[in-house]
Amino acid sequence: MTLLVAHQLVKRFGALLATDHVSFAVNAGEIHALIGPNGAGKSTLVNLISGLLPADGGTLSLDGVDLTHLAPHRRVAAGLSRCFQVTSIFPRQTVGENLLLAVQAHAGSSFRFVKRRETDHALLAAAQALAQRVTLAGEWDRVAGTLPHGAQRKLDVALAIAARPKLLLLDEPMAGMGPVESAEMVELIQRLRQDMAILLIEHDMDAVFQLADRISVLVYGKVLTSGSAAEIQADAQVQAVYLGTESDLADEVHT
Repeated sequence: MTLLVAHQLVKRFGALLATDHVSFAVNAGEIHALIGPNGAGKSTLVNLISGLLPADGGTLSLDGVDLTHLAPHRRVAAGLSRCFQVTSIFPRQTVGENLLLAVQAHAGSSFRFVKRRETDHALLAAAQALAQRVTLAGEWDRVAGTLPHGAQRKLDVALAIAARPKLLLLDEPMAGMGPVESAEMVELIQRLRQDMAILLIEHDMDAVFQLADRISVLVYGKVLTSGSAAEIQADAQVQAVYLGTESDLADEVHT
């Protein structure tokens, strides 16, 4: 079943056409990776999908709901959550406090009695389940800002999935990680796919090929091609882009 549909999305910055009528789809239960060289328009496209930028043309829908003109928080309510390149945790709060706040926010509870949240057994159980899910249960009482980078990224993911999204948008989750932390993030993403579709933007091609069911390649603001990991690896045009000869493709891409 098709879950997310981007159709002919356009974003202009003056004379620059940052996204040039981009169309692609993400299926339910799928990990769909979006890749491309620097300057391809990935960040702009991600911001269009999450609602941080308004589209100048085209449409976007999630599970049949038109997201095109919805504010970011309305998109979250519709089932779209995002993790940014830079973590959005509360660094001075503990891991547990971060998770309790996230669960409380998406449960629709009032924040007027925020000091009592740890006595709400339902909220506490949900927050502890999140900690367990991202393998941070042992760090419950640790101040979030003192966690290693990889653990902070896991906490950021936990805050995003507290909304119980239909689609999780992961923006370079492996950025700044070493091999061990990257492997742990790959394992976490593989577990998450059991409950949600994932749109993955990532430069770590080993992780992309290991995780993705389908891959879309963005070049010069356009989708150059989409396909399975094997199809993308064998595509001569994609090889040219990642071998640094994308200038050879410019005329073809813009036709």
